[in-house]
Amino acid sequence: MKIAIPKERRTGELRVAASPDTVKKFIGLGFSVAVEAGAGSGSAVPDEAFQGAGASLAADAKSLLADADIVLKVARPLPEEVGLMKKGAVLIANLAALVNKAEVEAYAKAGLTAFAMELVPRITRAQSMDILSSQANLAGYRAVIDAAAVYGRGFPMMMTAAGTVAPAKALILGAGVAGLQAIATAKRLGAVVYAYDVRAAAKEQVESLGGKFVMVDESAMKAAETSGGYAKEMGEEYKKKQAEVLADAVKKADIIICTALIPGKPAPRLVTAEMVKGMRPGAVIVDLAVEMGGNCELSELDQVVVKHGVTLVGHSNMASRIAVDASTLYAKNLLNFLQPLVDKETKALKINFDDEIVKGALVAHDGKVVHPALTGEGGQ
Repeated sequence: MKIAIPKERRTGELRVAASPDTVKKFIGLGFSVAVEAGAGSGSAVPDEAFQGAGASLAADAKSLLADADIVLKVARPLPEEVGLMKKGAVLIANLAALVNKAEVEAYAKAGLTAFAMELVPRITRAQSMDILSSQANLAGYRAVIDAAAVYGRGFPMMMTAAGTVAPAKALILGAGVAGLQAIATAKRLGAVVYAYDVRAAAKEQVESLGGKFVMVDESAMKAAETSGGYAKEMGEEYKKKQAEVLADAVKKADIIICTALIPGKPAPRLVTAEMVKGMRPGAVIVDLAVEMGGNCELSELDQVVVKHGVTLVGHSNMASRIAVDASTLYAKNLLNFLQPLVDKETKALKINFDDEIVKGALVAHDGKVVHPALTGEGGQ
């Protein structure tokens, strides 16, 4: 069976869905692997490295995809890419399926078996397949580095003969994987770090990294986490109290890293225009939730802008800004997902459609959209 690794075509996507190491392992499982020329150029993986690992090189997407049994991608395919895939092929990628239902319907119409890696259930057995965690971890790190790059002051306290420089105050909104890495990175750079999350369970994690937790309503926050570990959308009374508490925290912050997301829904609005107006001139907001509408009202998608003296960084694909490591981890996630689907004796795919992980990630099969969150039969 042939695995195809196309070059990513969405704007700003520098990652690649395989590494020389995973290519070797796929070949060891009995697959042949073909990589489109230049697929790894944005991630510092030359064509020669893939060839050295045993992959063949395809000149273009058309020749690559025409006979591919399995297509591994980072971002969801463009419509023209879907048209090049053969009926019955297996597509595995971050499909952003919950917010791109029409595209999932197109996969079904094309006869593809499509797996959305972002929907892999957060269970112990699937931790090594969790692309949200691997990519968010790096995004949280890079967000702080980007903030430091545009911030006109230093992060740590510095005591010099000419005087003392006060440490930066960093506020991290959302203490999931990205937020926790942002806390750790800002702390390592010497900032005084505060963090807020709607889930009370995050308090201990924040404090273990040296951050100070911003508490809104402890009793309400205890009920704010889903069984999958995600944040729930809160009621109006809580949101009002949240706004009051965050307004004070935002006013004191020099650096804000926004990471709060609710799966399949617009990002919660945590920083209003009025709050930004009250910030210190030269402050920086990096909004990792900008693609889903942003945690900050003034963030602009894929733009770095200055408003009311505050620099707002709105890169939509932060993991791509650290593409080398992000690609390596993402490729390993895909390998770990695909390995259990391979029959060891026949070296062919043998998908157990009753498996919890398969059911969680499968969005299209046999000409139909099958995921409950997309068919109206339920969701994660």
